Amino acid sequence: MRFRPDIEGLRAVAVVLVVLFHAGVPGLAGGYVGVDVFFVVSGFLITSLMLREIRRTGGLSLIEFYSRRARRILPAAAVVLVSTLLASYHWLGFLRGDEIAGDVVWSALFSANHRFAAGGVDYLASQDAVSPVQHFWSLAVEEQFYLVWPIAIALLLWLGFRWAIGYWLAAAVAASLAYSIWQTGTWAYFSPVTRAWELGAGCLLALVATRLDRIPGRIATAMAGTGLALIVVAALTFDDSTPFPGYAALLPVLATVLVLAGRGDSVLGRWPLVRLGRVSFSFYLWHWPVLVIAEQAYGEPLPATTRALLVLASLGLAVITYFGIEEPVRRSRSLRGSPVLTLSLAAWLIVAPLVVARWQTSTSPAAGTGSGSEYQPRLGAPHGPP
Repeated sequence: MRFRPDIEGLRAVAVVLVVLFHAGVPGLAGGYVGVDVFFVVSGFLITSLMLREIRRTGGLSLIEFYSRRARRILPAAAVVLVSTLLASYHWLGFLRGDEIAGDVVWSALFSANHRFAAGGVDYLASQDAVSPVQHFWSLAVEEQFYLVWPIAIALLLWLGFRWAIGYWLAAAVAASLAYSIWQTGTWAYFSPVTRAWELGAGCLLALVATRLDRIPGRIATAMAGTGLALIVVAALTFDDSTPFPGYAALLPVLATVLVLAGRGDSVLGRWPLVRLGRVSFSFYLWHWPVLVIAEQAYGEPLPATTRALLVLASLGLAVITYFGIEEPVRRSRSLRGSPVLTLSLAAWLIVAPLVVARWQTSTSPAAGTGSGSEYQPRLGAPHGPP
């Protein structure tokens, strides 16, 4: 699959919607649909790469697949988790830090969605003492999906049912969508089952990707433009009262499919969007803990100018992470040439946040006693209940 600048631009649009929503920009109460855009794009790209390998080799190497995922995801994720935990103890105090340490452990194990669903967290509603790693729920959903999807493809290939991949996937997408519409409550938002159809929509598109070039240019451009407009409409009209995902998620998901099918190089392929899209993963990881820790340390809602500066600071951290960590690891010849070495590094990157969390909680003033005097955050009064 050749490089598509429009996909990088679409990633940029998605991350901007999410960041502005989290920063509290008026009028973008539905900016959370950027996550749904990410899901569809991820399913499309990952499946396209797997299909390319199948066409080239006749099979699918699971160890190669998970090695690529590890190089792509784990370095930045581990750095953000460890940094967030240390910053939480420093700026919010040991009581809050101990709570966040538990969230970090679940996030490092790609189970954050289960953690927050079990805790009754309402992602779309304002709440006190929100976790600075709450946004790792979406990464957990993705990795849980990719724990199943490549194995399913490999199994169908081994059984000689390559022709049935599309049918099985379509059935799974339909079942997941139906469950998403039927299910309500906190679990509906965080569940990998209610979200699988969004990733699956991108996977289905990848199965017919070789035919997309047959779409006449004008029609393709109209499709991409319509899809992009519908994504913006969802961001502007949805809010915390919109039942989500369910029926409502069809709008951003199908809109993203339209953009990917039609290509939007003329708009999304512009260099500012392409460059922002390249750092979108790190930007997504950094912006939320920066905003949350700053506001909880301050003790009250931050001024708009402060939030804007924090978003810029997050972007700066994203650029540093991308060029200093993401790219060197992802393009390392030694790692790419040795899946065993990659998976060994992956194990260390997963363990690192767990070790830091264990060290911090064991040395916390509350360790062994189950209680401790309230610790004032460095910049203000405690935010929310202790």
